[in-house]
Amino acid sequence: MAASADFETDEGADGVDVRFTGRLTLARLGDLPARLDALGPIAALDLSDVERIDTVGAWIVTRTARAHDAKVTGASEDAQRLLKALAEDKSDYRVHPDRRPMWTRMLEQLGSASLGVWNEFIGIVGFFGAMIVAFITQLRARRRIRWHAIVTRFQSVGVDALPIIGLMSFLIGIVIAQQGAVQLRQFGLEVFTINLVGRASIRELGLLMTAIMVAGRSGSAFAAQIGTMKLTEEVDAMRTIGVSPMEAIVLPRVAASTIIMPLLGFYASLCAIIGGGVFSWVGLDIPPITYIQRLREIIPMTDFWAMLIKAPVFGILVGVTGCYSGMQVRQNAEEVGRRTTSAVVAAIFLVIVLDAFFAVFFSSIGWN
Repeated sequence: MAASADFETDEGADGVDVRFTGRLTLARLGDLPARLDALGPIAALDLSDVERIDTVGAWIVTRTARAHDAKVTGASEDAQRLLKALAEDKSDYRVHPDRRPMWTRMLEQLGSASLGVWNEFIGIVGFFGAMIVAFITQLRARRRIRWHAIVTRFQSVGVDALPIIGLMSFLIGIVIAQQGAVQLRQFGLEVFTINLVGRASIRELGLLMTAIMVAGRSGSAFAAQIGTMKLTEEVDAMRTIGVSPMEAIVLPRVAASTIIMPLLGFYASLCAIIGGGVFSWVGLDIPPITYIQRLREIIPMTDFWAMLIKAPVFGILVGVTGCYSGMQVRQNAEEVGRRTTSAVVAAIFLVIVLDAFFAVFFSSIGWN
């Protein structure tokens, strides 16, 4: 078995003379560097008994010689070649690099994250512009519009999502009614629970929760499907035969999510209102007829129009972010997962930001 790296010391007039033994290789060094650092002034380093030396061992010898201004003797021809190469390199290498202050690392991570978000935003805007150009091209030659692909996406984006969106919205309606009733009961105003459920469902929560659900369900599916097509080179094959991936893959998905989002939002709002009505009937003893009549009195048409204006925008946003993330897949299957996650996070974040913008805008024009 090969001997581990070790050394012997002799006290000299100018310091310690170190004579290395065994193999000065990475696999055999052990704690030798730490023991060398613990020695006092070193006058000479003797390599005559070294069986074998590699770059790491030569670097240890060179570093020690520089630190103590020691003389290296007894080096073999191979050791001399390594030591000469390392002697010409004046870089200050360290086994453990100096750890930078925490605030410096935090600022660096914050800057990198901000730059990444900005680059993603610019990429999505550019991708949206390319999609608009492809859409205008299809409008000029309507025979190129793939109606069958759009209708097929209606099934996956809309019809298949009805059960989960309906159940989710129904339960959210119950939660809003229950929490609102608990607070309003303190003032003897439980009847205003109907106002809370009706306006919140139609104007905000119904559509917002639908957009989040579609982003997590269909937006991720868009990214995963297109990302897999990129890895299997189907997208490149389309370009080779003269088919535009933007027209064949992206536009049908974005069109389907844009058209179906208002319908899903309206459906989700109705389910939330029904859930609130069930709780009002069971928990507050408000008859369904009274509940419906009250809804007709307190829900203005502006809430309905606001929902219809926001819904297509959210649909475009979900479709574009999902397709963009799928198109960015380049290397391996692991990137498909990362891009799918990125599509969902970006879509939900942008939907919430735009919803806040719409809330301020509608309030400023008097749609309160």
